[in-house]
Amino acid sequence: MKTFEVHFRYQDRNSGTVESSANVDASSLPGAVAKAVRQFVKGLDRKQRFDMNKNGLEITAKPVGTAREAQAESAEGSAG
Repeated sequence: MKTFEVHFRYQDRNSGTVESSANVDASSLPGAVAKAVRQFVKGLDRKQRFDMNKNGLEITAKPVGTAREAQAESAEGSAG
């Protein structure tokens, strides 16, 4: 599994631009985007979802590393 950092941005009617980011473990970039979008949309209410659909959702994603690399880095940090 790889870790991906996914950023979201959309225009809200009350608060202007809303930005959020999440780190997701997935085997591929499309899978990571799908997981992150599902989690993000579940956290929105009805009006926020409408605004997101009306104005568009901007998604940027980039790989951070593999889960094994992250575990190795945390083990080195706690050991050293």
